[in-house]
Amino acid sequence: MRASDTLRAALQAALKELALPWPEKLVVEPPREARHGDLSTNAAMLLAREAGKKPRELGEALALRLPALCEDIERVEVAGPGFCNVTFKPSFWRRVVREAESAGAAYGASDVGKGRKVLVEYVSANPTGPLHVGHGRGAAVGDSLARLLRATGHAVDTEYYLNDAGRQMRLLGFSVWLRLRDLAGDKVVFPENPDDWYRGEYITGLAADLLRQEPQLPRLPEAEALARCGDYAVETILGGIKADLAAFRVEHARFFSEKSLVKDGAVAAAFAALEKSGYTYEKDGALWFATTRLGDDKDRVLRKSDGSLTYFASDIAYHHDKYQRGHQLLVDVWGADHHGYIPRMRAAVAAMGEPESSFDVVLVQLVNLLRDGKLVNMSTRAGEFVTLEEVLREVGADAARFLFLSRKSDSPLDFDLELAKQRNLDNPVYYVQYAHARICALLRRAAAQGLNLPERMDDASLMPLDTAEDMALLRQTAAFEEVLALAAANLAPHHVSRYLEELAGLLHAYYAKHQILLPDDQPRALARLALLRAVGQTLRNGLFLLGVSAPEAM
Repeated sequence: MRASDTLRAALQAALKELALPWPEKLVVEPPREARHGDLSTNAAMLLAREAGKKPRELGEALALRLPALCEDIERVEVAGPGFCNVTFKPSFWRRVVREAESAGAAYGASDVGKGRKVLVEYVSANPTGPLHVGHGRGAAVGDSLARLLRATGHAVDTEYYLNDAGRQMRLLGFSVWLRLRDLAGDKVVFPENPDDWYRGEYITGLAADLLRQEPQLPRLPEAEALARCGDYAVETILGGIKADLAAFRVEHARFFSEKSLVKDGAVAAAFAALEKSGYTYEKDGALWFATTRLGDDKDRVLRKSDGSLTYFASDIAYHHDKYQRGHQLLVDVWGADHHGYIPRMRAAVAAMGEPESSFDVVLVQLVNLLRDGKLVNMSTRAGEFVTLEEVLREVGADAARFLFLSRKSDSPLDFDLELAKQRNLDNPVYYVQYAHARICALLRRAAAQGLNLPERMDDASLMPLDTAEDMALLRQTAAFEEVLALAAANLAPHHVSRYLEELAGLLHAYYAKHQILLPDDQPRALARLALLRAVGQTLRNGLFLLGVSAPEAM
């Protein structure tokens, strides 16, 4: 149930009666103060000149028509320069209880996506080490985005781009090889430049495990041993990554190998598409992409003079392949340090003949992990980082996911380990989960007392919901579908976490002010229980979209 859609339909009918067009910049939104009504519109101010009336005069004309055209509207008041403030009848808001009862796990879902095929690519961390806490935020954002987009009528696929080719993979194999030889007793000179190898303890662990399994490795030709070290490291690290993601309730339909781009002809196909559009040229033995013609500061090399591909070439081929597979919208979840890369990829999308609007990037800022009040510095090569596995072991998937999704993804996040472990109302995830558990406890207590809540309530049975607090909970519950549509449109799951905190806050305040299981007023008790059951369903559905559980007891 979307109140804004109801008002828009009434406005369309009113404007038709007045022979006025639908204004392009019409806004329907809640007023700044709740006492001014449920929704407000600027229609009168936009159309006053065309109607030949003053804005307030046209507003009064709309105020007369809207309640007559929509039985759900109680009154319309004209305020300020001509805003129409609309208040709906209590019966309109009570209807949300029946809608939540009827829809169940689908409550809040919509078809705004109309089946648009979306590919969400996220995490895509190089398999050069375990996932750290920063990867965890990107994983939570990507997975929740996929859930949100599915709930709003999109056809969603998910993917992890596996960088299993190039310099980083060679460095990984080289690092394991150095440690393995050192463990075998060989004299090893380790590189002085930290950028030339990976130094974490996990590298030593990989080398030790491989040496135990294959003690002959140090005696093999170096090229063969290096290849084996690299293969073993990638296989083992990727296995750990998949296990961590599973524990974090993060799913990918596909792990896409960078190596396959050349093998399966994706690079050749992408280059052909760019050449056909006239955006490539040869210079100094290299293949160039004329990105300056698309707003870039300089042209970019795709294939070097030695025949090797640049990272940009692989990325172009990968995205071209995504389009070739039929996806209509590509959503990439990237670290914020890739911000400058976005215009370059947009240029590539345009050069491939795809609409720029069909490619979007969600940036994820770093997580500042606090332990005992001190910032934990992280460096993959130096091995100084807190793994996602450690965070999950310490605080659990529920707290980690909710906190990762509690703020806009491109804003820095301070992740307080101590707060995440607290079991009190200062912890946001506990605050929301406890609201759900509190409702479940009330429903169990009601059943134990013989207060049997029917599966479906009729309008008359909901009439006792007449207090200001009843209306506040009803309005917030009714806003769920609109919040999900907004979150999906903006690729911003933090809207859901904020909504759930507000809904939980209203529930806790309601519980503190009103007795629910009224012994002398069974009709009101049943109406309140039905309201709380609808709130519980909404909390449960919202938590699912965040990948967070909804416990029935805490």
